[in-house]
Amino acid sequence: MALFGALILALLAGAHAELPGCKIRITSKALELVKQEGLRFLEQELETVTIPDLRGSEGHFFYNISEVKVTELQLTFSELHFQPDQELVLQINNASWGLRFRRQLLYWFFYDGGYINASAEGVSIHTALQLSRDPAGRIKVSNVSCQASVSRMHAAFGGTFKKVYEFLSTFITSGMRFLLNQQICPVLYHAGTVLLNSLLDTVPVRSAVDELVGIDYSLLKDPVASTSNLDMGFRGAFYPLTEANWSLPNRAVEPQLQEEERMVYVAFSEFFFDSAMESYFRAGALKLSLVGDKVPHDLDMVLRASYFGSIVLMSPAVIDSPLKLELRVTEPPRCTIKPSGTTVSVTASVTIALVPPNQPEVQLSSMIMDARLSAKMALQGKALRTQLDLRRFRIYSNQSALESLALIPLQTPLKTLLQIAVMPMLNERTWRGVQIPLPEGIDFVREVVTNHAGFLTIGADLHFAKGLREVIEKNRPADTRDPRTSSAPPPSTAAV
Repeated sequence: MALFGALILALLAGAHAELPGCKIRITSKALELVKQEGLRFLEQELETVTIPDLRGSEGHFFYNISEVKVTELQLTFSELHFQPDQELVLQINNASWGLRFRRQLLYWFFYDGGYINASAEGVSIHTALQLSRDPAGRIKVSNVSCQASVSRMHAAFGGTFKKVYEFLSTFITSGMRFLLNQQICPVLYHAGTVLLNSLLDTVPVRSAVDELVGIDYSLLKDPVASTSNLDMGFRGAFYPLTEANWSLPNRAVEPQLQEEERMVYVAFSEFFFDSAMESYFRAGALKLSLVGDKVPHDLDMVLRASYFGSIVLMSPAVIDSPLKLELRVTEPPRCTIKPSGTTVSVTASVTIALVPPNQPEVQLSSMIMDARLSAKMALQGKALRTQLDLRRFRIYSNQSALESLALIPLQTPLKTLLQIAVMPMLNERTWRGVQIPLPEGIDFVREVVTNHAGFLTIGADLHFAKGLREVIEKNRPADTRDPRTSSAPPPSTAAV
């Protein structure tokens, strides 16, 4: 009975789970590009490894190895791949390090000192990054597991006690190899949990799109990794800035990602666009009022001629008053995505009036306008842009069919007004676009848009417009330059 109850609760939870309005898939094809940029950054981090001094004695010999510096680092053989449960795994094999350190040796009353060049060879590193969703809905590196080992180490000893150093070299290099092992994983742990997370902090979660609306890109659950890709589901919902807690229920089809040929795929459902249009509607942005000189001259003449019978009966003070044309969207527009294309349906009221100075306006007519716009999406940089085009247009009266017939002569001039005055204003805004949840410094290139039933997908490749080092240095948290200041795992669990 308890098992049955748990099953029912699980089904209910699944039925009420929030659907994503936006999905992103990163495929294994992107990892080679990410690896190249990541290894450059990792080399720079490992070159800053701080190796403690090595002091000791062997009989009457006292030695001190200090000022150890990394002079060269070669990460020749490496592989970056997705792994279920571990998310992202980096394997480095047969790497080599060049080192330089100061030697000091005391034997009875004889002292010798100087600098030595050394090399660490057969360096292997295995590290896995666990990606998850934090309480704010941001993607984070939640854990870093690491194993590192140095197979062999060689030091080119010289000087007065060369033979003595050669006798002790095994002992000294073994100690240095142990110390080097202890330092690799704390650096990687710090790079993942602190520095890489500072890069992920540049991914927008809740941010303003403009002065009217914002967008919520909260991650709905932990990223899901397979052997070939990493999938992430985002809320993808717009909201009016004056109603930050308002949200449109998502009843759209959940976008699906099946492709793996490109580096990255982004999918948007109808909900994504519907929430944008309803947010602007609630913000009061979907209206336009043209008065006097703002009304095109030809349209002004047509409207006055159409309503001449009503105007001529008015007082002289009203007859020559400026004309007012007001368009007001009466309900939130809706988006429909089909394999054949994307359309936006708009219903608005059109009011025509005279506006005499210092007097109430005199309404000449009120009508309903239905319009259907085609929408073409493009992904440029990391901005989703939209180009709208007026496809269908009709006006009619909500009073009588006879009045609707009388409005037929206004059909063409009003459509022309929309095309030359309203559509450019809309496209100026929609072409500015909205940012996609990608880290700073990474852009989309060579994108291809594909429509499906209820959602669209955009396949693209990635391009690093900025290096990881540049972005991380810009966003690096304070007091994190020393890996030892981070909550790194104990060296005994980091080195193998």
